Amino acid sequence: MVIQLPRRIAHLDMDAFYASVELLRYPQLKGLPVVIAGRAEHKPRIQAKGHLQFSRLSDYIGRGVITTSTYEARALGIYSAMGVMKAAQLAPHAILLPVDFTAYRHYSRLFKTAVVEIAPEIEDSGIDEIYIDLTHLPDNSHALAMRIKQAVMAATGLTCSIAITPNKLLAKIGSDLNKPNGVTILNEEDIPSRIWPLPVRKINGIGPKAEKKLIALGITTIRQLAEAELGWLQTHFGRSYAIWLYEVSRGIDDRPVLTYSEPKSVSRETTFERDLHRVRDRSMLTQALIALCQRVANDLKRKAYHGRTVGIKIRFEDFNTVTRDITLNTPVIDADSILFAARNCLRRITLDKKIRLLGVRISSLNAVEKPHSMKELYQTELPLFNLIEDIKSEKRP
Repeated sequence: MVIQLPRRIAHLDMDAFYASVELLRYPQLKGLPVVIAGRAEHKPRIQAKGHLQFSRLSDYIGRGVITTSTYEARALGIYSAMGVMKAAQLAPHAILLPVDFTAYRHYSRLFKTAVVEIAPEIEDSGIDEIYIDLTHLPDNSHALAMRIKQAVMAATGLTCSIAITPNKLLAKIGSDLNKPNGVTILNEEDIPSRIWPLPVRKINGIGPKAEKKLIALGITTIRQLAEAELGWLQTHFGRSYAIWLYEVSRGIDDRPVLTYSEPKSVSRETTFERDLHRVRDRSMLTQALIALCQRVANDLKRKAYHGRTVGIKIRFEDFNTVTRDITLNTPVIDADSILFAARNCLRRITLDKKIRLLGVRISSLNAVEKPHSMKELYQTELPLFNLIEDIKSEKRP
């Protein structure tokens, strides 16, 4: 007879990940409000005697949004996706640092490598978060959580928050309950006391539009959503979404931890600091297109995929967005081939207005060589990368 073990699903979320990586590089900023949103010109400048001069939010001019911030900055009302200029009004003296995705990807791979040594069944759900299936591991939940946290700290020097629950839905909510550096253990009997008092937006999948509609209908908490009748929800949200709302408000989620998934597309885009003219700013547009194609190519190589359909996306100054794509006879993976196809797409767009955003996308993907396991995926040879040595080299004359 096969005994069905109760599911134990964990969600691990790195604490203020990008900002925390930067604090490894600049430990003198610990305890200060730090915002990650700047451009290359906001990189700290070396002063006399090797001291670093940091940019402030008040130094920022132009469009842009906050990528992330330290908890000290969040206490001042600064959160990710907020406009940088608005954030500068709240905390003009907050430290401003540029985004460094090379560093963040490096530390992302480090923490995931550490986790798969303990629990190999993981689902990669982002650069700073994973789901972990702990069902078949022998240790108790709290001991497992502490062991994983210690492994992540040893590998990266960074803290994370973990929730262990019966499913992915509750784990995602739970990892945010005791941040930073927290551990949360939830069972089904904890739902009324720990989950139901939370606002409906805490459910992953209820976006701003759905939240706004629920609030207009008098539903602000998960408890109120759980008390709503299914028929009433169907009247306002349609059958499939109503059933989903009905189930998630009761903590029901049967989704498995997907240890491997096929990507459908790879894309990169950039929003310009100012709207660019197709003639006067031709060189800037060309450089941006080349850089985007290179980044897409790098992503493909890292994921070991190539693709046949290349697309371009342009958002004009009036926010009108146009896309064009082309399907090639053979799959491509290199930047030059992607650029050639993207330029062909670009010729099919009338550039009669200034350009706000430019994007490149490749789809119809096929694997070049699939990894055999999550452990193999994260233990492929890492590029040598040392943040501390980078800073030391910057200080040398």
